[in-house]
Parts: sequence; C-alpha cells; structure tokens
Amino acid sequence: MPVLLDPPEGCRRPTYLMVKHHRKLEMLMYLLGLVWFFALPSDNVSSASYFSENSLLPGLVKGGFVEDSFAKTLLASLQDEISANPTKMPYPWLLAQFRQIGLDTYTHNFTLNYPLASDLAFEGQNVYGILRAPRGSSTEAIVLSVPFRGSKSVHPSTAAGVALMLAIAKFCRRQKYWAKDLIFLITDHEQLGAQAWLEAYHQTSSGSHAVLNSGDLLSRGGAIQAAVNLELLSDRISHIDVKIEGLNGQLPNLDLVNLVHMLCNKEGVHHTFHNRANYGDGQYKVDPYKSWAYSLQTMLEMVFAQASGVPNGNHGLFHRFGIEAVTLTGYRKVDRGSPATFYQVGRVLEGILRSLNNLLERFHQSYFFYLLSATDRYISIGIYIPAVGLMASTLLLRALAVWRSLQLPSLQSDKAKLLRAQEISNSFASVGLTVLAAHALGVLLLRVPVWSALYLNVGADSSFAVVIGLLSFTAVTICLPSLMSMRQDSLLLLYVIGLIELATVLLAVSLHNFPLAILCSIVYVPFALFANGGRLRILRIVCWLLLQPLLLVAIMIFTYTSIYFPDDVILSKAVHAFKEALTFSYVDYAVYGNWMLSVGATFLFPTWFVLWVVVLKTL
Repeated sequence: MPVLLDPPEGCRRPTYLMVKHHRKLEMLMYLLGLVWFFALPSDNVSSASYFSENSLLPGLVKGGFVEDSFAKTLLASLQDEISANPTKMPYPWLLAQFRQIGLDTYTHNFTLNYPLASDLAFEGQNVYGILRAPRGSSTEAIVLSVPFRGSKSVHPSTAAGVALMLAIAKFCRRQKYWAKDLIFLITDHEQLGAQAWLEAYHQTSSGSHAVLNSGDLLSRGGAIQAAVNLELLSDRISHIDVKIEGLNGQLPNLDLVNLVHMLCNKEGVHHTFHNRANYGDGQYKVDPYKSWAYSLQTMLEMVFAQASGVPNGNHGLFHRFGIEAVTLTGYRKVDRGSPATFYQVGRVLEGILRSLNNLLERFHQSYFFYLLSATDRYISIGIYIPAVGLMASTLLLRALAVWRSLQLPSLQSDKAKLLRAQEISNSFASVGLTVLAAHALGVLLLRVPVWSALYLNVGADSSFAVVIGLLSFTAVTICLPSLMSMRQDSLLLLYVIGLIELATVLLAVSLHNFPLAILCSIVYVPFALFANGGRLRILRIVCWLLLQPLLLVAIMIFTYTSIYFPDDVILSKAVHAFKEALTFSYVDYAVYGNWMLSVGATFLFPTWFVLWVVVLKTL
C-alpha cells in the first residue's frame, strides 16, 4: 500500500498534471470521442467495399435460372392451399412438392415450454429437403430458408418466397456442379422454428434448460457453411433489403454482404440497406454535407438495430453456430416503374449459391466487425473502436484523480502515510460488501420476471406480472441505499470502483457489440463523471435516477412512441410497448440465449447501483 500511496519520483509529475487538469482532459476526450463517432460515415473515414475472397467471384458469371414460370404456377397453387387453411402450414402440399423435385424430404417437430408459465406449451413443425452434393461427400452444406406465414399472420405473406425456393430447388436438382449439400428449409413460427431446427441440427441447446425442446432430425447434411433467408413478399417487388444484424449484435462476414449487393447490381434488382438506397443516388450525389448526413442516418439505423441484440430475420440465429447468413426481404411494388420478378431474383439466388458452392474453406477473410454507411461503404473495427476508447478512458482518468485525492501529499511523514493507508484498507470491507450486494441484486434481477409470473399465475398473459415484479424490484433497490451508512472516504473508494467497472464493461462490450457500447457511453459517461460531490446535488440525484436501466428503457420507449405514433393514445401505446419489451426480453433470454438481459442485469445494473449509492450519500 505505501508503494501505491507514494509512487517513484519520476512518475509524480505526469500524474500530478493529469490530476490537476483532469476535468479539462475528460471533457476534451469525451467530445473527441463523440466527434469521432459522428465522423465515421464521412467518405474520408469510411472505405469502399471490396472482395477479400476471390473464390466467391464465379457466381457472378451468367446465370442459367429459367424456372420463373414454374415459380408463378407454384405460387398460385400455394395461395389456394393457404386460402383453404389460413392458420396452418400446408404440410402435405409442401412435402409433395419437395418429393416431386427429387429431394430427400423430412419434417421436424419441436415444442416450446413457455418460460413464464408452468403449464403452457406451443408446438410447431418445420419442413426441409436436402439435395445431396453429386460432386462431394456431404461434408459441407448451404441452407436456403423461408419462414412460412399464413394469411392470418401479423406479418406479410411469404408465399412468393416459398414458391421461388421450390423453383430454385428444381433448377439446382438438374445441375451437376454442386460440391456442397443444398438444404431447403421452411420454418414454422418465424424465428422459433429456425432456432429449434438449428439446435436439433447441431444437437445443442442455446437457451434456458427445458424451455425449447428442439426434438431430433431424421437426417442431416454436411457442416453448414452459409445460409440465405428469403422473405419475398410478392412476385413483383420494388427492391430487396439486405438484413445482416444477428442475435447479440453478431454480423455476417462482409464478403457475403458484398456478394449479395454485387449480384443485385448485376441482375438489375434495386437493393437497399435498412430500406435506404446509396446516398450517391439522386439528389445526394454532389453535396458533401447531404451525403454525410444521409450516410449518418443509414449508419444510425444499423447502430440502433445492432444495439438491441435482437435479430431482424431468421439469418441472425445462424451466426452463433459460425454460419454466415443474411436475410433478403423483397417488398411489393406499389408505385410505377419496372418491378423485379421471379426471373431476376431467382438469378440473384442462383449466383449466391454458386459462389458459396465454390468456397474451399469457411469465411475467414474480410471483416466480421464493421459498420455500414451505405450498401457499398463500410467502417472497420480499427476505425470505429477509438470512439468508445476515448469515452471510457475519461472514467479511468476520473478514477485516478479521485484515488490520488485519497492520499496524503508526499511532504507528510511516513507515519501519517501509514495511518492513511490503514484507513483506506479498512474502507475496503464496507465497499467490498456494497459491490458484492450490487452484483447479488443483479443476479436476483434475472429471476424476478419468472418468479413474478409464476407467483401471479397469469398464463400466457404474463406481461402484467413481469412489469409488476420488475417495478417492485426497482422501487426496492432505489430505496435500499437510504438504509446504508458509509464514511465519505469509503464513498470515494466506492466511486473509484464504480468508475473502473463501468469503463471495463463499456470496453468489453465494445469488442462484441460496438453500437451498444457507444450508445451506453454517450448516455452514461457524462453523468457518471457528474455523480460525485460538487453542487447541484438534487440535479445529480434526479439525473442518475432517470438512468436506472428499467426507467431508461421506459423513457426510450415513450420517446419512440411519441415520434412514430403521434396521436391521442400515446400513453396507452407506450405502456403496452413497455410491457411487451420487458416480456420479450426475458423470453428471448430464455429461448434464444439473448444476453442483452443478462448483461444489463449482471453488469450495467450493479454499476448503476454502486454509483447510485455514491450519488445519494456523498455530501
């Protein structure tokens, strides 16, 4: 301890200068990180996309798909089947079509035991067909999947996607160049069916124990190298939107994303990212400021989608298994102009499959961590990560300054320094118990939703019970520090630990989900620096209270609802959205293994609680 309190003479001067001017440095570093982040979409910072894996390029040769008429016939037949039974997947029709094409055809049964009710279960069934590789030994495979939606679904019908998939399967069946198995998968219950099939394929479980019973597959192909999820909403589409964000913020290899966009260009299919065309198209082509602003909005769309940790398509569930995947969503053409048809989209899919078939090894080149500001421009991890680093470093600098303030000047006697060190050492006991209690509360928070739902016994309508349980827990934890008593020295030491932990969490999360880390940094860092001492104590208490994770989610949902649904029932819609968000967050955690809830409960909440004690108790 004396060594920490009295560093070598050569180290004193830089430390002294940092401590003396730490507030100015903190402000400068935070603003620099903010400017760095908003400068990322600029053409001077981002880079043009390119292929790192040349073996993908053969798929760009002239296509041979000519089964568009067959796809139209299948679509008409499938729509008749759906009209006859609007609530159920037409299994006999699908199985018959797969078998007529000549695929090995199977069904897959699964069951979801709803995690917020003890006696509620849902059943589903997937259909898949396997085209065995004629020029390989079935060691590798490619998946083409479509989520089936009946006419009663809240989402638009994907019947056109199913029809085009069957037409692609028929075309591929006649080709002899396949070196990988082709698996054609039609999933039930949206992402639930895809998750169950993937767990059964890999014989593993990703969520909580006994929640999703994925069942067994009657047959498998090779190790899956890549997957394409097709959501074609019509046989005449305006554009294809390429979706890439996956579970927990994972992304596919950038080469696969570039391949899809390049093939769409080749076949004359209008393509977008988050339903936004490139800023180089139309009026944004010549004005640098408008180009930057447009690209910034596109990048922010990706940032918010990725930060949520929720996949925006079935493709997002493949990433966990080391499978590169994207979703292609084709929207119905409603305005004037030439639409893209089955012929063009079919050739895009053919090119993707042929390129993937030519891969000699798994995707390993190009980038797995990136941001997109357009369909043809990206920002790599080496460019964007300093933004979080600068902001998190302000917390470490403040921690150093507070730690040095706990020490006596070097002119004091050795005896005084030793007594001071003993006082600080005694503070570790109360501080350690507080930190331990904060993390224990975080672990307890993970179980509150299921305990409250089972206790109130509300069955499928569990959102009310979840909200009641979480709000009660929040009220208790907000009031808990009023029962605690700590010395001011202990509070300063607790403040140091809280700052270090918050900085560590931000830096660790940024390596996996940068958007989540940068958004948390922008919101939490300035208020964490403002949490200790000084004037405006009431303002500090109010601000940090509003940053309680649950209350912050409520504020964000209300703001979002006010912007996108500006009518007279904003409050009721916001309350409903708040209840659904909390319920789905736990369901996603229990079914899919989404760690957004666990990270928020076991890391972000304890850090907030530690600093909440500091805010309330510091005079």
